[in-house]
Amino acid sequence: MTTQHADAAPSTELTHRQRTIIIIGLMTGLMLAALDSTIVSTALPTIVGEFGGIDHLSWVFTAYLVASATSMPLFGKISDLYGRKKVYQTAIVIFLVASAMCGAAQNLGQLIAFRTIQGIGGGGLFALTFTIVGDIVPPRERGRYTGYLSGTFALASVLGPLVGGFLTDALSWRWVFYVNLPIGAAAFVVTGIVLKIQPKKAEHRLDLAGSAFLVTAIVSSLLATVWAAEQYGWGEPQTIGLFALAVAALGAFIVQERRAEEPVLPLRMFSRTGYTAASIVSLLAGAAMYGAIVYLPLFFQGVQGKAAANAGLLLLPLMASMMVASLITGRLTTRTGHYRIYPMIGTSLAALGLYLLSTMGVDTGRTLSSLWMIVLGVGIGIALPVLTLAVQNTVEFRDLGAGTASVNFFRTIGGTFGLAIFGTIINRQLDTNLDTNLTDIDVPAGIDTTDLAQSPTAISQLGEPLKTAVTTALSDSITTTFFYATFVMIAAFITAVFMREVALRTTTDTPAQPAAAPGLTHEAL
Repeated sequence: MTTQHADAAPSTELTHRQRTIIIIGLMTGLMLAALDSTIVSTALPTIVGEFGGIDHLSWVFTAYLVASATSMPLFGKISDLYGRKKVYQTAIVIFLVASAMCGAAQNLGQLIAFRTIQGIGGGGLFALTFTIVGDIVPPRERGRYTGYLSGTFALASVLGPLVGGFLTDALSWRWVFYVNLPIGAAAFVVTGIVLKIQPKKAEHRLDLAGSAFLVTAIVSSLLATVWAAEQYGWGEPQTIGLFALAVAALGAFIVQERRAEEPVLPLRMFSRTGYTAASIVSLLAGAAMYGAIVYLPLFFQGVQGKAAANAGLLLLPLMASMMVASLITGRLTTRTGHYRIYPMIGTSLAALGLYLLSTMGVDTGRTLSSLWMIVLGVGIGIALPVLTLAVQNTVEFRDLGAGTASVNFFRTIGGTFGLAIFGTIINRQLDTNLDTNLTDIDVPAGIDTTDLAQSPTAISQLGEPLKTAVTTALSDSITTTFFYATFVMIAAFITAVFMREVALRTTTDTPAQPAAAPGLTHEAL
């Protein structure tokens, strides 16, 4: 498959006004994907209560994240080959069609399938938003604009739980998907008008084989991890077979990327100074971050008995602190020209925030939980936006789309595996805690103890002392995941310490670096 168009770096510098108009258009598209990422969080307990048990909770998120993660490198590379604007708007259309399908889902299987399609579109929106910024803004000035975009992401995260909770309580959980339609239509129109990047003629071929191997490796390893913990066990043929398939697919992917004319994830990027460390930090931080964001609403609703709308309000300190920290960090990066210190500060604060959240209980007050969420939010807001800037600053311009997509890819794939593992921990811990807490309690006839913690609604209808036993079991299960996530974030901090800084460029082109063998070397870090 070949094409005659590919985006080039702008031949002339854009004015501040032109950049601002384009950024506004991109913010609209990013708002679409970011809003949906969090708007579902406060609706999930209600959705799971209607369609199934708590063991399915992580899959509604996991399906979206798997599709989003695997599509990011592909969208990034396609945009390098075929042009940003058309690919970006295609992602919007995919996202909107899938949103309508999610709203109309009749069972959990359908919802998970439609969330997968929605994730494909969301992956394109996330990857291309920051890539287009890399097209039009030099790295030395990019911190300010990435701060705006990161702030938009955080703002959408603030609005998401609030809007999601309101729609769930006032109308139906289905409206958390339908609300995407008018926003998406506006994003499509705005980007169609303002997004104008001049293409250049070129001859390219899309790496479909590499994409297929990458998807196979990710999906196989994810299924093996989840099924080993929940169904088959680690030594069963199903688990071993899936892991073997994942290893084989990963090997085939590496071979393919070495020989492909236009690799979907160019291995040469790993030889660029700072790229490898930034990617690892993104992966680890994503794993820890998503676990907190997904399960905090369940804690507030299932453990503390808050309504969906109130649970969204309780997440406000986390999301608002992320937004403020992102904006401030972006401006400081632009002003000083240095960025290496921020991932270290951010991951250390995020680790502290996760540990503090792990100490919560049924009676934890709003003030304490808000303070601890602020610590986590500030840490995330400081660390993550800088990682995108670091990668864009070091990769060659021909790899800008693939490089930007890859750092988001590693963050999302980390979140995918983090959710799968943390979800497994919660389920197993909950079973153990329920067995312990219900030992001396008479369970009324007709109540299945394995389904006691399926949904906040079911918990709220229980009588004492059964209700206290269940909420305590659920509380201890959720906070255990925060405790484990703390160590994941500490690993991200250790990696960030070894990350090397490259002076921020004042132009959008990329100077060459001496060639090096791809791999985790000191120079690559």
